[in-house]
Amino acid sequence: MPRPIMLGIVGDSGSGKTTITRGIVRVLGQDQITDFCIDDYHRYDRKQRAERNITPLHPDCNYLDILAQHLGHMRNGDAIMKPVYQHSDGTFGAPDYLEPKRFVVAEGLLGFHSPELREMFDVRVYLDPPEELRRHWKVQRDCSRRGYTTDQVLAELDRREPDSEAFIRPQRHHADLVVSFQPSEQADQEHLDARLTLRDSLTHPDLADVVAECQDDGLVLVDRPGAQELYVPGRMPPEQAAQLEEAIWEKMHFASHLRQEKLGEFTIGTELHRSDSLALVQLLVLYHVLTARHLLSLGAASARDFEESVRDELLSSERPAAS
Repeated sequence: MPRPIMLGIVGDSGSGKTTITRGIVRVLGQDQITDFCIDDYHRYDRKQRAERNITPLHPDCNYLDILAQHLGHMRNGDAIMKPVYQHSDGTFGAPDYLEPKRFVVAEGLLGFHSPELREMFDVRVYLDPPEELRRHWKVQRDCSRRGYTTDQVLAELDRREPDSEAFIRPQRHHADLVVSFQPSEQADQEHLDARLTLRDSLTHPDLADVVAECQDDGLVLVDRPGAQELYVPGRMPPEQAAQLEEAIWEKMHFASHLRQEKLGEFTIGTELHRSDSLALVQLLVLYHVLTARHLLSLGAASARDFEESVRDELLSSERPAAS
């Protein structure tokens, strides 16, 4: 059996990692995915962190060496005994026996912190919402699901800020996709704009023709050094969003059987909502995960190695022949 495809989704607390992951799981199927929480590798429980005046964002507060070992075991298809951190009371529970399935989705704070960790992932995604929006999401989540008050959440965010700047945000430079949801003029969460940095560490689907047709609706694709930047307006007409989704699905002919599941759904409290920009982000992530799976089935070591070999061939073909 081929090794699992490893997807890393990294971002600061409250940046939307779980929301992105839910859509991926819905399409691929829970029976095909091992959902892996990087933050279970905290070194200290909540009481011990308070005593040491250290935040969970600091690398010294996490067993990153054990995390890298466990990710390596899973990449090789081996089961692990994964620690379990309980957000409800800030303590550790009994470890989980975890077996890798066809896809491993690892989400958390420090997944791209070191070269050893980064090498574990076939696809690396970093979520980078503006701070005002992230704070809003974190207050909304921690107050409704974890029993905190607004003042408690905001005070903790302020305390963590130096470590966010020092250790979390620099990881965006190591991601294949950097996703920044941004408030639109209407400011509702169903119509957030999305700015995506698509780095050339992976080959992204060619969307130039669709963007050219939809540019009057605010869809923009710009070339940057080593990357492309795609801007998806949250108020893009539904038919244009569907056209963009169709263009991406057409490039995944080997995965057409997965198209029946809906993307872009999220909850606020107990209410279900949908966002076209979220759906497109999830679909782009799926494109890379499924392409990596397809390349692996064809004998490539990884999508990243495949891209590097193609670039090397192109460079060698451009060199003048020796006289």
